[in-house]
Amino acid sequence: MDELFAPPGTAWQQISPRWRSYELVGTAVACLLLSTVPAVLVGVLADLWWLSAAIWGFFALLLLADVLLVRRRWRNWGYAELDDDLYITRGVMFRRLTVVPYGRMQVVDVTSGPFERAFGLATVKLVTASASTDATIPGLPPDEAARLRDQLSQRAEARLSGL
Repeated sequence: MDELFAPPGTAWQQISPRWRSYELVGTAVACLLLSTVPAVLVGVLADLWWLSAAIWGFFALLLLADVLLVRRRWRNWGYAELDDDLYITRGVMFRRLTVVPYGRMQVVDVTSGPFERAFGLATVKLVTASASTDATIPGLPPDEAARLRDQLSQRAEARLSGL
């Protein structure tokens, strides 16, 4: 089955290991914010503190699941630059392989919000002619994101000139 998701003739390039910390901190903050407001409201307004504890426990289990799976999710993100196509793979339970021909690329978008910048990360997103491609590579160091942006833009422009 792994051959189905293997790029022909090259190895996958992995995203930064800092992406794992970025994901864990993001999940922890989201769980804390999403659990505290309803738990406190239920406890204070209805005096059902046992239900508040259950709400916090549920979100603690979600955080634990993320801690257990984040390494596998990170390990399964990868990309490979071939002569005519960019291959992107991801997914643990549901594996996904996206192949983007350079000639179909219209926009190479690099983003890095404040939270990503705090971890020294950036995301590269590709927009294709069909606009239905979900080609995103998160967790890249800024220098690699810039290199990839320039490389993909150059290859896309070279392929489009023949059209």
